[in-house]
Amino acid sequence: MELNYVIDKSTIAKILSYPVLIEHLRQSFSKSSSFEIPERQHYALVVEEEGLQEEERSSSGAGTLLLMPAWCQAPQSAYIGVKIVSVFPGNGSRGLPAVAGSYFLSSSETGRPLAVMDGSELTLWRTACASALAADILARKDIQVMVMVGSGALAPHLIKAHLCIRPALKKIVIWNRTYSNACKLAKTLRATKSLSGKEIDACFDLETAVRNGDLVSCATLSNEPLVLGSWLAPGTHLDLVGSFTPSMRECDDEAVKLARVFVDTEVAVKESGDLQQPISRNVISETRVVGTLADLTQAKVTGRHTAEEITLFKSVGTALEDLATAQLVYEALK
Repeated sequence: MELNYVIDKSTIAKILSYPVLIEHLRQSFSKSSSFEIPERQHYALVVEEEGLQEEERSSSGAGTLLLMPAWCQAPQSAYIGVKIVSVFPGNGSRGLPAVAGSYFLSSSETGRPLAVMDGSELTLWRTACASALAADILARKDIQVMVMVGSGALAPHLIKAHLCIRPALKKIVIWNRTYSNACKLAKTLRATKSLSGKEIDACFDLETAVRNGDLVSCATLSNEPLVLGSWLAPGTHLDLVGSFTPSMRECDDEAVKLARVFVDTEVAVKESGDLQQPISRNVISETRVVGTLADLTQAKVTGRHTAEEITLFKSVGTALEDLATAQLVYEALK
């Protein structure tokens, strides 16, 4: 296989910037009809490890394999891309990341392989910038406090991407089930030159943080609601990133009932437990979802109507984001 590049995570991080990627995603979603995005494929994995007792096996090796293809034949983006991702929530106990992936980029004009990229790094950047793009349309212009629920690899990207579209944010509050992990991230971010002047703290009490937050971003692998609708103040924007299967939840039914709901793509309605569970129980109907990120960027639907309404953006990721981000990286090296 002839490749122009094998691109590692450090190279991706050097090439990408939040403002450029956010605007590139805005343009890509506004021209989404130019892309072909087949349905993402999910495969449940159980990898048995030697030496484990029977009752330990199912919990130790359970994971998910995701395949995400996309292509575009428009001259400005003539590429084919496929991302292969594995998600193993139990990897934290092994000292390993929960998510790992690779991205394969080819020409849609000739089929020639062009590059293999670190899919995990690509995912971090595109996920954070897609959330920031949605927040740029849906969050109030005058927000002051961001609450980050989760302190994993995605959390610093989400914080920096949201600060890019709302630089007037004054305070970042970080919560994690393991308080020491939230403290570590807060300390790292306080030492980051680009974040100087921002108040960045860890917290024990998620309820108090959410009640005082203007923008609440969640990036966890939780199967139980963490953010309750009764905690959301008028005008809050809720950004839900983590739930990508029907069994996963980051907010409760009340939060979905209170909010004007938007999704990255229609796939989120059936793949995310935050929406699929209340819909399956007739708590809400699918019509509760106002529109997609493509609808928002193309002005087919209106974003925020008033300063008091609660908005909710639920993302599960789309191969359009991967392909657009891979294009930026590859073309920077050409």
